[in-house]
Amino acid sequence: MSEFDQNNFNEQFEETISSGDNQNLREFLDDQNISDVADLIYNYPEHETLIVSSMSIHRAASVFKILELSNQKEIIRELPPHKTAALLNELPPDDRTDFLEELPSNVVRELIKLLNAEERKVALSLLGYPENSVGRLMTPDYVYVYEHNTVAEVLETIRTKGKDSETIDVIYVINKNGELIDDIRIREFLLAPPDKKVSEIMDSRYIALNVYDDQEKASETFKMNHRVALPVVSNSNKLLGIVTIDDILWVAEEEFSEDIQKIGGTSALDEPYLEMPIFRLFKKRIVWLVVLFLGEMLTATAMAYFEDEIAKAVVLALFVPLIISSGGNTGSQASTLIIQAMAVGEITIADWWRVIRREIASGLLLGIVLGLIGFLRIVVWHSVSPSLYGQHWMSIAITVGIALIGVVLWGTISGSMLPIILKKFGADPAVSSAPFVATLVDVTGLVIYFSVAFLILSGKLL
Repeated sequence: MSEFDQNNFNEQFEETISSGDNQNLREFLDDQNISDVADLIYNYPEHETLIVSSMSIHRAASVFKILELSNQKEIIRELPPHKTAALLNELPPDDRTDFLEELPSNVVRELIKLLNAEERKVALSLLGYPENSVGRLMTPDYVYVYEHNTVAEVLETIRTKGKDSETIDVIYVINKNGELIDDIRIREFLLAPPDKKVSEIMDSRYIALNVYDDQEKASETFKMNHRVALPVVSNSNKLLGIVTIDDILWVAEEEFSEDIQKIGGTSALDEPYLEMPIFRLFKKRIVWLVVLFLGEMLTATAMAYFEDEIAKAVVLALFVPLIISSGGNTGSQASTLIIQAMAVGEITIADWWRVIRREIASGLLLGIVLGLIGFLRIVVWHSVSPSLYGQHWMSIAITVGIALIGVVLWGTISGSMLPIILKKFGADPAVSSAPFVATLVDVTGLVIYFSVAFLILSGKLL
């Protein structure tokens, strides 16, 4: 929508709402795109509850499910109970579950009471599955048929049941025990003769998710198989529901945001930044900062261990920031690349040997380039100011150059292997965040630097 159209749209809304004609307001809102109505709610927060309550309940639910959580909470808080009940009953089960699981348990209990018997049963079932499991995402609204049905019977089932289904792109075939035996695209039925049986169309090749699978696994399955929906089964292969691509896209966005926050050295935020209370934001950040601070204290310990070497050759201290920052930066680079590659399924734990071989090669190349720059830096500065590094300037230049190669190589190896090790032990690779890797490499980088200095400068400066 252009800026002119947007302004005209807003003016129409303002005129309509100021008229006080509820019927006119309802007709205006029901005639707009869902996304445009959502924009109205964001632009006129003082009217958000009136907007939702004025729409037909089906369209109100469509708008409600795409709103930000903060707006959803405010609307539910202000809606009268009968409107809240109608809205929650109309929401698709998976979207309703997403909303309810963000609320305090006492609020959820009260809202559950507003649902009708059938929807209450569905809601309690979905909320009973583990957090972040496929069971929390699935909807029980789908079309199923039996293998003995004819195509004509299938099409009639679609006509009668399809309006309540989340999607009818795929029709699911079950046996008399409710077990999934196939999934068939609707085009197969549309192109088949009416008297043909489902069993004649089946190929018994299907992909299903387990109700207890992690949502990330579901996301990977969707990506690998290019599906708009996948069936969800129990441990005994009973068909329980389906998961659609819109829910998976939401999961992918949530996981991406969470990983970015962890990579940045903070716990994942469970609500928008600007709406999170300062004290809760403080608690999310302080834990990692304390851990990283304690880790950096080891840097001081390492410096103290080499106190004699530093006292004999103070010039070595000049290059400490250069050494530790180079190692930390390369480690952070490697960690970020590996975490991202693991997140999108490009590499797995089994690929660790291929990863380490590539990182050794990369680390050596990167280290040689940075080491050469460090070496030339000392050579050039010595030519400008010969007294700066003393008579052993060449040994110092060689020390810095070799130390940079070693530190950068170590940074790439540790940065790439730490996420894989964490994944191996069941931890979240994203917690091997850039700051954490940088801290680790800072400490070990000092050890490498001063060890190289001791070997090269022993008998000269040391």
